[in-house]
Amino acid sequence: MSNTHAFQAETRQLLDLVIHSLYSKKEIFLRELISNASDAIDRAQYEGLTDKAILADSPTWRIGITLDKDAKTLTLRDNGIGMTEAEMVEHLGTIARSGTKRFLQSLKEKEETNAPELIGQFGVGFYAAFMVADKVTVVSKRRGHEGPATQWQSTGDGGFTTATLDAETPAGTTLTLHLREGMDEFLDAWKIRQLVRQYSDFIAYPIHLEGESPDEPKDEKPLNTMRALWKRAKSEVTDDEYAEFYKHLTHDHEPPAKTLPIAAEGVVEFRALLFIPKNAPYDLFNPTRKNGLHLYVRNVFIGADFEALLPEYLRFVRGVVESSDLPLNVSREILQDDAVIRKIRNTLVTKLLAAFADMKKDDIEAYKTFYAAFGRVIKEGLHTDWGSKDKIKDLLLFNSARLEGNPLLSLREYKDAMPSSQKDIYYLAAEDLATAKASPHLEAVLESGCDALLFTDPIDAYVAPDLNEYDGAKLVALDAADFELGTDDERKAAKKKQEAAAKELKPLLDALQPLLDEEVREIRVSPRLTESACCLVGDDGMNPMMARMMAAMGQEMPKQKRVLEINPNHPVIQKMKAMPADDAQLKDYADLLLGQAQLAEGRAPANTKRFTQLLAALMAR
Repeated sequence: MSNTHAFQAETRQLLDLVIHSLYSKKEIFLRELISNASDAIDRAQYEGLTDKAILADSPTWRIGITLDKDAKTLTLRDNGIGMTEAEMVEHLGTIARSGTKRFLQSLKEKEETNAPELIGQFGVGFYAAFMVADKVTVVSKRRGHEGPATQWQSTGDGGFTTATLDAETPAGTTLTLHLREGMDEFLDAWKIRQLVRQYSDFIAYPIHLEGESPDEPKDEKPLNTMRALWKRAKSEVTDDEYAEFYKHLTHDHEPPAKTLPIAAEGVVEFRALLFIPKNAPYDLFNPTRKNGLHLYVRNVFIGADFEALLPEYLRFVRGVVESSDLPLNVSREILQDDAVIRKIRNTLVTKLLAAFADMKKDDIEAYKTFYAAFGRVIKEGLHTDWGSKDKIKDLLLFNSARLEGNPLLSLREYKDAMPSSQKDIYYLAAEDLATAKASPHLEAVLESGCDALLFTDPIDAYVAPDLNEYDGAKLVALDAADFELGTDDERKAAKKKQEAAAKELKPLLDALQPLLDEEVREIRVSPRLTESACCLVGDDGMNPMMARMMAAMGQEMPKQKRVLEINPNHPVIQKMKAMPADDAQLKDYADLLLGQAQLAEGRAPANTKRFTQLLAALMAR
């Protein structure tokens, strides 16, 4: 005999919400039902510690899935705690009145400390079945109870029915989903294997694809690995196991460069298993690329690419995070931003930056390989993560301008090698290493015995202002308009010499300015040239390399007039000095001078055609 029950007044509306709006993907239903089955087994084990009748049959815990294409049904069975008829009416007849939630609440009231971790906190996961099914049948028998099994059935409309079944029904719960039209994909074994692998791979109990009954196994090998490596001590896991897990997680064909297990305890408890890849993915700088970590709550996959757990500049790190403390929305698909997430994020960032620093200290060659792949991304943190700025600075490497072979140096190595008279850290930003090495801006610095760091990544010009200083030493650009070299006394002496040269060259400077006025804001004697005739230096505006980078990205940039510096001792300047101000050739020489300075920066002259014509004419003469 069956009994008819009506859903509570608001339950129908909530059920409609679950079916149509709560979950972004219909496939989530399988994750939710498997999670409930896992909870039921956890609960049976826990209650069996004090009630021996619950485990009287010495069960081998198992979750089974049966597919019937003819009947268009998907059946999921567990041999967990099960339910009585009263419990089914109470827990399946009222949305958000989860048995799991009430069970945990009762344990909390009893101050139990060894309670199992259960994921079903909201009491809505079961109803996800109605996203794919137009009728759901539940058969359940409570473990340790001598009474019969109960059948619960609903089409998801106004109510449900319950009926008493044969007492011989085994303990546990069986859900049969009568699938809606258009849901046939969930009757394909390959699809079920894929979903179990994706969402429930680390559920602690074996999930089997079965035949028409549990006695006729279809797939003896579990669909899930049940190997949540992040929960095991590092000493218990081999490198091969970590590598296999990494490949399974990322589909990378190579093992990771470094593995970082994390177990955090305290106010916020979580575990993480992070991997640093060997190679940068091809889409590392694609703005639409999904970044972030895989998130698990009690072995259940919640989602991938949770960006809130890592800052953007660590987007190359792969891995998993699991925590019972993570705040999720009711559909368990979206993280809710709060202090818990910030604490987890801060811990992960601290651990990762420390791991990079250890790699740099212990194996510099391995670190250089890592840095070649991901250094450009890490530099972004200078602009976005002020709290970690000093740690990031210590990770940076730049080519030396003075040392043979232009080896990579850290800011610490550069500063420790500075002459006692040098107060600032000198650097030069250029398009590439070859352009930087050939730059006239290096001449006076190298002649003085000082070194300079070469910033040759496109992002360097962008983050250079964020570097600002290191260990009390200011970072100074060699192409800055106000650059000065040497001690205070040396600077004063150079200033006097520069002023004297400017006075001597004033007629030439006055004659050149109107000739180059469209491109140059000022022409002056240089304090930094020893071999080249001229160079362009920055103004108060944007760094020229940065301006070109922004223009390449489609940003409209206002035209910037630069400062042209000339070397008063260069033969070309001396010859131009001797030319009358009204000499027609002075304009040609001025344009050639500017073209040289632009070429030295690694860019074409402003008027390429005129520059080549002038050069050809000069060669012909």
